[in-house]
Amino acid sequence: MKLRLNAPRRWRLGRHGPGGKGAGRRSARLVMLLGAAMLSLGMLAGTATAAPASSTSSGMGWMRCAHLSPNSSPVDIYLYSFGDPKAMSVLRHVPYGDVSMYMKMPAGHYTAGIRPAGAPASTPPVLAANFMVQAGQSYTVAVMGPAEGLRLQALNDQLTTPRGKSMVRVIQASLKENRVTVRAGSATLASNLAFASVTPYGTDKPGHWMVHVVGGNETWSGNVKLNAGSIHTLVVLDSSRGLKVTALLDAAGSSMMPEGGAATGFGGTAPGSAPLPLPWLAGLAGGLLAVAVAAIRLRRNRAMARHAR
Repeated sequence: MKLRLNAPRRWRLGRHGPGGKGAGRRSARLVMLLGAAMLSLGMLAGTATAAPASSTSSGMGWMRCAHLSPNSSPVDIYLYSFGDPKAMSVLRHVPYGDVSMYMKMPAGHYTAGIRPAGAPASTPPVLAANFMVQAGQSYTVAVMGPAEGLRLQALNDQLTTPRGKSMVRVIQASLKENRVTVRAGSATLASNLAFASVTPYGTDKPGHWMVHVVGGNETWSGNVKLNAGSIHTLVVLDSSRGLKVTALLDAAGSSMMPEGGAATGFGGTAPGSAPLPLPWLAGLAGGLLAVAVAAIRLRRNRAMARHAR
């Protein structure tokens, strides 16, 4: 009885108990190895947690949609994350001349599909095109051209200007006036610009500009305000009264990047991250610890049995 009560204490602390120093050192070494293994697993788990975050933090871009084909009926515009057949509709019943607000979306490859307004989503698109959204960049995906020659065109939009300047470009979307000239004050923004054409951005002084558009038979005049650091797109359109111009604000300096969008969102189009291996790492660590504890107890019990004999 005395031996049974005191043996465990002497085995742990005494100098001459069962196993002696060698057993204590082996047990301590085993515990140290287990600690190192658990620390390695913890580091691996941390790496596994960080890896998907870094792989999916590729950034965001901006995109807006425009219907700029004068003799085409209203359309539904669908967006698909590349390779994902479960994309959602972005804009419905978009008539000629409409331009959506910018929509923020993960950088990556996308497909735009155009269907007649109200057509079921299962209807084959009448027009489709692939395009790339890069992080920190903005784009206008526009339905361009006449109905018999319809096309989807992705335009690279500008986001920054020289200090104290503004920038302007022109999209010619008037079919009645096949060519137009656009002036702002004494500056010519576009000369004899053909239908379905887009000018590069030009740098202009900020201020209130009187814009004049001249076609073969029709003209338009209106005032456009250009603030320092702002970027604009002037879209020349047909209307029931003749030419008209829509002034779009692409960006207003680094303090006001493109934002907002149609209330449709991009649910389901962003690629999902891979599942983390943390559950099986935790299970493996727990299993190692359990095996180690069992081994120590078995060694101690055997040593106690030998000493009892």
